[in-house]
Amino acid sequence: MRLCLGNDDNGRFYLNDLKKAGVDYKLDKYEDKDITGTCLVMVTPDAERTLCSFLGVNATQSENDINPEAIIVSDYVYIEAYMIMSEPTFAAAIRICDIAKLNNVKIAMNFSDAGILITFRDRLREILKKPIDLLFCNQYEALNWVETDNIDIAIDSLKKIARTFAITFGADGALVYDGIQMHAIEPYKVHAINTTGAGDMFAGAFLFGITQGKDIQTAGKLACLAAAAVVSNDAPRLTAEQQQEILQQWNSL
Repeated sequence: MRLCLGNDDNGRFYLNDLKKAGVDYKLDKYEDKDITGTCLVMVTPDAERTLCSFLGVNATQSENDINPEAIIVSDYVYIEAYMIMSEPTFAAAIRICDIAKLNNVKIAMNFSDAGILITFRDRLREILKKPIDLLFCNQYEALNWVETDNIDIAIDSLKKIARTFAITFGADGALVYDGIQMHAIEPYKVHAINTTGAGDMFAGAFLFGITQGKDIQTAGKLACLAAAAVVSNDAPRLTAEQQQEILQQWNSL
């Protein structure tokens, strides 16, 4: 997707951060009519967080902001359920999936938030009417999707909408499904300070693992290792040195 940033300090800060991290992006121009989206994160002493998000100019993203060329040359396209919350971004998510399917690009999705599964269930079903290749969710999102308190029932339901998936359980590790059987991924014990970004780090590290040719169990170990490192930080980002340390530890497993 094309970046949507307001012509303001937050937009310039965000773009500069992307450049420093070496992230490829497409930005035609800053938007003068809208402001950059922001998110207020409130962290409690138990390391849990509450998010108060303002989408800003991001709410105007649409099919016109899709970069088909970037999708076509990818192994996976990754979308978050947050995209279905507005009509323009929901239409964009549908279009992204269509482009991916036409070009044999695998689709990965993150359920993002348990509340979305209740409020926007019909839109999610539209995207998931045919199984996607990879789904990420935490235990509460898995249970909410099926409206059950039984994780085994939730797992059986997820198998109908995703060929492979990963369910995270916070400090208790994760379960990953490789299309045939479930695998338990043991947690890495750390002192959690801030759980912000743990799910995003898990998904990113997992995708890195499988796109490097690793099997789903090995990718799951890297994802748990990286997520554990993030929650033991005060901020939801790892330095380049920390990233290299995690990769070295993972390669020695």
